[in-house]
Amino acid sequence: MSVSSASQTASASPTAPDGVREGNENLVRLTEAAGRKVAALARREQQGDHLRIAITGGGCNGLSYKLRFTPEPRRGDILVRSAGVGVLVDPKTALYLKGTVLDYSDKLIAGGFKFSNPNAKASCSCGESFSV
Repeated sequence: MSVSSASQTASASPTAPDGVREGNENLVRLTEAAGRKVAALARREQQGDHLRIAITGGGCNGLSYKLRFTPEPRRGDILVRSAGVGVLVDPKTALYLKGTVLDYSDKLIAGGFKFSNPNAKASCSCGESFSV
């Protein structure tokens, strides 16, 4: 994916903080179940109201998802509002994330957050890493 493709999913918006682009669910979408769980975890953790999704090198397949809460966006971030949650994505992560759906299951076996990333050519069985 090119940089221009990622920027087509985000544009300047008067509702986004200065230096932050407003994106849409074409970049990343949370299911209702994921949105409820993220909101509950944000209240419990009290680290911030925004969920930051990042992709870093590592894991079984070369790239790994990282989730954390943050109080404020950073300059250059893309802000996507999905399922009642503000999701922050940096521009490099956006290149790998476009079209991803984040779901949550509370099942005892195979529960937790699950990424469905159409850009991933392979992923590990735990679902925490992938390759493109």
